[in-house]
Amino acid sequence: MPIIDVSLLAGRTESELREMISAVHDAVVRSLGVPPESVRILVRELPPTHWAAGGETIAERRARS
Repeated sequence: MPIIDVSLLAGRTESELREMISAVHDAVVRSLGVPPESVRILVRELPPTHWAAGGETIAERRARS
């Protein structure tokens, strides 16, 4: 049973998330040859204050630009 864990910044619409889930699901089924019902996808939406790169949060980067 493949479990796909997707972490991304919060702010996408339900429609955008649904489209991404569908595309990831289809890619996993096609590439691994597993039954569609066996694929699990976890979506974790994080606020920009909880995501950092290079020691700086995304919120801090956005505030600077």
